[in-house]
Formats: sequence, structure tokens, C-alpha cells
Amino acid sequence: MLKEAVAYYKSPIGFAKITGSTQGIESVSILDEAASTSIENNTEIAPYLKPCITQLNEYFEGTRKTFDLQFNLKGTDFQKKVWKSLLEIPFGKTRSYLEQAKVLGDVKAIRAVASANGKNPLWILIPCHRVIGTDGSLTGYAGGLWRKKWLLAHENPVKQGSLF
Repeated sequence: MLKEAVAYYKSPIGFAKITGSTQGIESVSILDEAASTSIENNTEIAPYLKPCITQLNEYFEGTRKTFDLQFNLKGTDFQKKVWKSLLEIPFGKTRSYLEQAKVLGDVKAIRAVASANGKNPLWILIPCHRVIGTDGSLTGYAGGLWRKKWLLAHENPVKQGSLF
């Protein structure tokens, strides 16, 4: 049995818990309660989790738009198919739940698609925050709608035009 390692990461919008093994990153979840980062705890971070922390830092600094990490996803075949489709949504763009269901080939599967999005184990790495309501509303985000709004603004900041 593979030993799973855990690290904590302090992001601008909360603490994240990262788990994984030599097989890949298994989960990145946002924590509502305060936690100390592994670095602050002087905890040794497993070498296979370090690239995730580095890439999350780059994402939040605005220098990374895609992640290049090995994932070890645990879920049903349908969930994995939905999560894979999320990776196709470009940085700074959004897709509605209906559009995502269409991409997956079954417009009637919209509720199942939304449910699978909600079970996404890899916060930010698999960008479920880029999925919005058909009317453009911010709906359904396990990390809280304020975080979804923050992430979308981070990826697509409003640029102030010249007044003159």
C-alpha cells in the first residue's frame, strides 16, 4: 500500500489541504477553518507534493495558467470524464453547466454533470470554478461562491480603460 502524504498550503483565499502519493496528487481541498501551512509547521513536505505547492504559488502570482501535475483521481468513470472535460476550459473563460453537458454528449445529464463537478477532488487544479449557470450566475461551488468569484476575477481581471 502506498503511503499518502499531506501538506497544507496558505493561498490568498484560504488554507488548502493537499494529499497525494508517488502515484500523483489525490486531492486539493479548501479548508474553512484556519490551518498552519506545512512550512510554518516545519513539517517535511513529501517530494511528490512540492511541485503542486510550487504551481499553486505560480497560479496565485499570476504566472501560471495551466497545471502540469500527475493526478491520481478516485471516482467513478463518469466523474473522471466530467473532471477531464473541465481541464478543457481555458484559463480566464467560463462554460455553463448546460454547455459542459453538451460537450460530454448528453444535454439531459446536466444534473449529473453538476453533481460530478461538486465532487471534484482537485480544487483549482481541475477548474470547476469556471463553470457557471446558463444565465451567467455564479452557482454551485463547494469552496463558497465568494471564492469562485475571486478565482474568476483573478483569471480575468477587469482592465481599467483610459478615460481620455
